[in-house]
Amino acid sequence: MPRSDTGHQCIECSVVSCKFHDQQGRCSLDRIQVEPTPMAYTGEAADESMCGSYKNR
Repeated sequence: MPRSDTGHQCIECSVVSCKFHDQQGRCSLDRIQVEPTPMAYTGEAADESMCGSYKNR
């Protein structure tokens, strides 16, 4: 269960095709779900995880 008492967080995002991306380069969601990328075991961060909260514009 996510904690709601962690303070104010800023989620920076450069995925302009997501409907939650704002003009200042931030995510407009209060929180995101980070999910593992299926079948990627390279050890590189970009290959291992993805934003599960992504929605196409």
